This record gives sequence, structure tokens and C-alpha cells, in this order.
Amino acid sequence: MRFLRVSFLYSALLAATFLSTAREFTVQDEGGFVSVGDSDDLLFNVQSAETGRYSTSTLLGGESLHLNHISSTNDFVTVSSARFPNHNVRIKKTDFCDPTVNVYTGYLDVDAGAKHMFFYFFESRRNPAEDDVMMWINGGPGCSSAMGLLMELGPCSIDMENQSPNGTIYNPYSWNEVANIFFLDQPVGVGFSYADFGETVETTEEAAKNVHAFISIFFEVFKQFKGRPLHLSGESYGGRYLPIFASEIHDENAIAVKEGRPTINLQSVIIGNGITDISTLYAGRFEIECGVSALEKPFQSIKACVRMKMALPRCQQMMQDNCIDSFDSIDCQATVNFCDNELSTNMWASGRNVYDISKPCVGDLCYLENTAIMDYMNLNTTRKLLGAETPGEFSSCSSAVSAGFAAHMDKWRSPTQDYVAQLLERGIRVLIYAGTYDWQCNWVANKLWLEKLEWSGKQDYNLAQLSDWTVDGIKAGEVKHAGLLSFATIRGAGHMMSLRDFDDIEQEPDGIRSFVFRSLMINRKRHSLCWRTGWPISHCDLMGDVPDQILRQENMEHRGITIGPSSQPLLNLFPTQAWACPVIVLP
Repeated sequence: MRFLRVSFLYSALLAATFLSTAREFTVQDEGGFVSVGDSDDLLFNVQSAETGRYSTSTLLGGESLHLNHISSTNDFVTVSSARFPNHNVRIKKTDFCDPTVNVYTGYLDVDAGAKHMFFYFFESRRNPAEDDVMMWINGGPGCSSAMGLLMELGPCSIDMENQSPNGTIYNPYSWNEVANIFFLDQPVGVGFSYADFGETVETTEEAAKNVHAFISIFFEVFKQFKGRPLHLSGESYGGRYLPIFASEIHDENAIAVKEGRPTINLQSVIIGNGITDISTLYAGRFEIECGVSALEKPFQSIKACVRMKMALPRCQQMMQDNCIDSFDSIDCQATVNFCDNELSTNMWASGRNVYDISKPCVGDLCYLENTAIMDYMNLNTTRKLLGAETPGEFSSCSSAVSAGFAAHMDKWRSPTQDYVAQLLERGIRVLIYAGTYDWQCNWVANKLWLEKLEWSGKQDYNLAQLSDWTVDGIKAGEVKHAGLLSFATIRGAGHMMSLRDFDDIEQEPDGIRSFVFRSLMINRKRHSLCWRTGWPISHCDLMGDVPDQILRQENMEHRGITIGPSSQPLLNLFPTQAWACPVIVLP
């Protein structure tokens, strides 16, 4: 069995270098903690540090406080910035998930320490000192990024076959093959994130401020990442989250420039099976159920499809009048209720997986993996390993958080697609990708809203044709792009693209179950987006990375690290000749 690997990550020009003046810091022992600070900018409480005097150049950018020098696996190092007086970041090292790289977990404490957002950070397996930084979030709203980490693109997968003594299986296709990556549980109430006194975050705009603070503090404190390209990625409700988060970062960058402060080098937004423009959602769902956009024959009953077709124009008109042209919370809610009743109930009653219509709905959120993830995360050993402090149990998705966002009609209140357009106009690259078997946030809806998106590249984008992209001569999806906007489908993939869903493409060429970004192969020298298939512009030589990955696999096998029964040796993925892959060369 052969497995597909593909890459979708934009690499771009490095940000300008910012000069800073070194300042002296006094380090004093304070009962087991070492307080490091000055009266101006940064303040740290660092455990197990040596007392002495440090300058910012050595403390942050040199030998003294480097992320890799955080060695404690039991206690947190706390860092904060005077620019964010109500925020702290607590971080510690952990042996969780990926034994081949440095791994860190921790909390962003916000609102003077009343709210706590949990994160995981994995260094790149390739070159953490040079590779880009990514942030991944899951959607919901209210779902933990641990789902993406342990089911989809993370360094390890939840062990469903009891193959591993520690509950996870090493994933050789992880996105941290070539990128340093965060997995963030946000807002509070999601995953291991929590609030001390029941505080909540119930809008994307409010959540964006905390995400910006977290990213800012991280780049400000650990200056080995200064100027690195940052890519925001996620899925599902991430189609709402990410454009707002990216816009917050961009607008705050403009303020930072005026004040002479360093900026965050935001380069791209990557959304998988997202909900962004509400106007096309139900039309897309109709096509998935009653058309041939997903399966060769519609799976829904004729009676149901006829009724849905009759209701669709009314749904779309009500949506336009009550939610888009002018938002009225009462009328818009009535519209959503009508559209859901007429166009969604048949799917929910079908017993099919709404995230992958080729499968039955089994387990929490239609996946047995979710139940296994919750059980694993609630183990005392796992919580201790991660440093999780939430007073309640871990859950994959929080109904309370979801209800809070729904009460504010967060998804419907604001035209998120307009944020995407504004990001494009300001030089931020956007990639929208979707698996063709997803119903919930389907590829048809995404295709439709991109075609009507109002931006300067609209005409060029709509003139561009969808073209097949193939793997070993077999069609794996379609792709189109114009300017900074790209759209890709992954044939036979669902909403959550899991390594466990790969099929043997030689035996079943029409049923490629999952095709996702297993390695973000970035050619650093040419700042190019390298796809193994797709855009026939040039070639990239990845031979420099191949031996390192083969050696790493051999080392893991020697050390007894479980790679997983479905994973073929990495050597099979790389031919002996140079791997020629089409690229887009960025300006």
C-alpha cells in the first residue's frame, strides 16, 4: 500500500530585521522562582535559572533564554510583557507525542490571570532554527485543537489498535515535518482551557484579541523566532476564526509600525473545509446530498431532494434579506431555523457521517477516535505530562462554548468573506481547501463563495479554470488559483482528514479517502510553495531533506518508537532520483 503526501504551505520573504538596544536585567532568587525584569518592557519569572545580570540581547536573543533552554518538565516558566499587562504565558517542556523534537505545552493567562488558554508547541523536525511558524486551531466553535493534533495533522495519532505503550502512534506525515507548529485550544472552555470564575468568550472578535496577545508575547519573548513567516491554519469554524484573527494581527502590525515596534510576519491563512460565507452553505449541502458533487449517485431520497429544492430559493432569499443585506438577530435566527429544518434535517436523520458522507456516524461527533482522545486526555498520566490544570474533564468539543457563540449569532452577524478580501488586498495569501466527502462545510459552498468574492483579483480568479492535480497519474482533486488566492479539493476526503483514512490508490483509484498536507515541503532557498502535483511552473529539489528523514526513521525504529501499522517506510515515499515537484515561486 502506498500513501500520498502533499504539501500546501506558503513560504515567503523573511521580515525586516529589527534592531533593539540591550538592557541590563537583575536576576534574584525569590523562594524557588527567579524573577527577571526591568522597568520598561519584559518581565519573566523563570524557574531553575542562574542568578546574575543579563541584557536583553543575551536573555532573549542569545544564549540565556532560548526556548530550547526551558528544560523543566514539571513546572512552568512564566513570561509576560508590559505591553500586555493582563496577559502571561506559562510554558514548560514535555515528552508528549513526538520524541524526535522539543515539545512544549502551557497556558496563555488573560484578564489578569482569570482565563487560561492551553497550547501545544512542536518544533519542526527539519530545521527548527529556520523553518516557518504555524498555528492550527479546530472549529466548533468550541472544539479542541487536540482533535487536529491526534486525528489529522499532528506529530502523533491516537492509538486505536493498542499498538503503542503510551497511547499514541508516531505520525511521519505531520505538518511539523517542516514547520514549527502551535495547536491552540481557544477560546476559554475549550479542551484544557478554562476560566477561574466562569468567564466566557462568545464572539470571534473578542477571541482574536487574546490570540494576537498570545502570538505577540511568544515572538517577543523567544526571539529566535523573530521575523519568521507565520501561517494561520485551521478547519471548520476556522473559516470564521482565521480571517478575523489574521485581520487583528495585520491591523495591530500597522500600529506597531507607527510606534516603532517589531511586527508579526504574517504570510498566509490556510482554511480547510471552512464556513466563511453563510450565503452559499445550504446550496452546497443540497448538491452534496442530491447531486453528484460528492458521490456518483445521490444518496438522499427523491422525495427529500424535491422538498429541499423547493425550499432552497426561499432559504437563500431570507438569508440575503435578514442576515446579509441588513442583520436582524430575530429575523436572521428565524431564517437559520427555517433553512436547517428544510435543508439539514434529512442529513442528520440519515445515519451518515456529516463530516464524511461515505461513512456511518459512529462515536462522538461521528468518529470513534474522539471518544478515544477524550479517554486518553483525561488520564492522570496524560494531564500531568501536559501540565493540564483545568478543573473539569477534557472534552473534544464544548457545548457551552458553542451555545455562547450561537447566542450572539457569531457566524451570521458579520460577513467574514469581506475580511478575506481585505487580507488579499493587503498581500496576505489565502488557501481554501476542502475534501469532497464533507457535508457540513462542503467543497461546493466554498467554491461558490470564492467565485463571488469581491476583490481586485475576482475577474482573474473566475477566468482561471479548475484543473486536475494527480498523484502517480491518478486524479486526486482539482485546483485553481489567481494572484494570492488558491482553492483546492481533495477527492474522497472528508471534513477531518486523517492518516487512518488513506486507501490503496492502486487497488481503488477512485476512492482516495484522504489527501492532506502531510509534509509542508518548503523550499527555503526559493521561497516556493511546493506541491507534489499541481502547478507546472518549475521544479524543486528536495533531496537535501530526504536523507535526514530516512535517517530519522531508522533512528526511531532502532529506539523502538511505534510508527503505526498503516505507515510505509519513508524510504518508499522518496525516489532515488531528485523529486521533481511543481511549485509556485513567490515574488
